[in-house]
Amino acid sequence: MKITIRTLLWALIACLGLWQALVFAQSTDNKQNLLACKKGWEACDRSTLTQSGSAEVAVADHARAVSNCRNGLESCDHSKLTGPEGTALAVTDHERNVSNCKDGLASCDHSRLTHSEAGDAAVAEHQRNTADCKEGVGSCDLSKLTQSEFGEVVIAGRQRNLLDCKDGVGLCDHSKLTHSEAGEVAIAEHQRNALNCKNGWNDCDHSKLTHSEVGEVTAAEHQRNFSDCRDGRETCNYSKLTRLEAGALAIAEHTRNYNACLRGHGYCDRSQLTPFEAGSIVPERNAITR
Repeated sequence: MKITIRTLLWALIACLGLWQALVFAQSTDNKQNLLACKKGWEACDRSTLTQSGSAEVAVADHARAVSNCRNGLESCDHSKLTGPEGTALAVTDHERNVSNCKDGLASCDHSRLTHSEAGDAAVAEHQRNTADCKEGVGSCDLSKLTQSEFGEVVIAGRQRNLLDCKDGVGLCDHSKLTHSEAGEVAIAEHQRNALNCKNGWNDCDHSKLTHSEVGEVTAAEHQRNFSDCRDGRETCNYSKLTRLEAGALAIAEHTRNYNACLRGHGYCDRSQLTPFEAGSIVPERNAITR
């Protein structure tokens, strides 16, 4: 077979292209493997790393070990830390434990506290318990309060109960109210009931309204019904409208319907149009009719 120079040249070009593709693929695989090793992923194959790649991975491994220890992770390996890193970690761990003890966290280890730190933690715990008792939190331990603190807690409890009764929320206990406090609560309850009735809310007792309040509530209910009818809400009761209100709504609806038919946008009922209005509408722009 006779091989021409041109054929040989094309063969060399094809081989060169194949070689470049193989080199590129190998380079890509090496980069992906290097990334996997630096991230500590299972896909890492350390046996294929170059000398420089191994050095990069070693640096990444060390940085990850330091990070794990600083974050208090179980994967922390103290043996991989340098002397200064171990000291810095010990300082961080101690400060974290002191903070946990002051905050009352379960991870606190009192045995690692100094005498002064233990005293600070005890003060913080006492203050936290006192605050819990004043706020009525379940973790309150009354036995740990001083006599003056106990008195403050009693006063705070009465004030909290008074506010709960006035607002109609929380754990109101009317039996703990004084005569004057009971009067304040009765006034607050009456005002709240009147407001509920005016706003049309469920917690309304019309029998507790005064004569003037009944008039105000009736006016508010009438205005609310008129607004519902004007806005097309299902709660509208047309039978409760006055003749003037019904007429105003009819005019407004007629105007809306005519504009919808005229513009070809919105619900249009041509049967509601006057002959003049029907004649002024261009047929091609008619809205959908019934």
